[in-house]
Amino acid sequence: MYRVVKKRLLSTGITLLDVEAPAVAAKVEPGQFVIVRVDELGERIPLTVMNFDREKGTITIVVQDVGYSSALITRMNEGDEFQDFVGPLGVASEIENHGTVVCIGGGVGIAPIHPIARALKEAGNHVISVLGSRSADLMILEEEMRAVSSEVVIATNDGSAGVKGFVTDGLAQVLAQGHDVKVIWAIGPMVMMKAVVEYTRPLGIKTIVSMNPIMVDGTGMCGACRISVGNETKFACVDGPEFDGHLVDFDLAMKRLAFYKDEENRAKARLECDHEGGHH
Repeated sequence: MYRVVKKRLLSTGITLLDVEAPAVAAKVEPGQFVIVRVDELGERIPLTVMNFDREKGTITIVVQDVGYSSALITRMNEGDEFQDFVGPLGVASEIENHGTVVCIGGGVGIAPIHPIARALKEAGNHVISVLGSRSADLMILEEEMRAVSSEVVIATNDGSAGVKGFVTDGLAQVLAQGHDVKVIWAIGPMVMMKAVVEYTRPLGIKTIVSMNPIMVDGTGMCGACRISVGNETKFACVDGPEFDGHLVDFDLAMKRLAFYKDEENRAKARLECDHEGGHH
């Protein structure tokens, strides 16, 4: 079983867990993800890996309480165990020395950008991280990001920290300073990634996004995570999660994401009834 060895609350509804999973920790690379299940009744949830320690055999995941299953995970405590912890899945980030790179993390997207920034810095890049959140109190992992970045730019929608505005405003500041940015990684909500991509498209700066659509099996069999990239159908779980942002059809991806909302809400309500009634 996969034991939770450390738990830390990062912000309201956002929890960090270190989980014992030696086989996954031995193989995982930045950019990959795991699929977890709390118990036999739990649904399979894809989570990007925030950190890994090969020596200790642990994987760090960050979970936001958005649905029934993620709520169950955020309620887990040290010593609790996951039923399943499958990975590493997906294609690892292509890490090489590009020169100056920008890593953009929005909201919970700061967690999966962390190992990518760390690997890019280890590869000799000048890593500028742009971190965005709605307000200063919702900013997560700032210290951790400072530790793996050459420079950090903060952007908050309400201006309570750093640049007032969105991550694109933070990026604009970086570019205005004359940095010759070779590649950008952007991970966060779909609308944020779409905004970054639209901003960098006319500038011709290669922008890599991490697509996190609905995934079920993580092996490309169910087709739930299909997205359109350069007019070709790709499966985020096996072909991704990283893609060239300038080729991704974000409008289609956002439509598909909204597609399951009602079902999700119904399932959450149904599960909560079952949970209270104790039926299996």
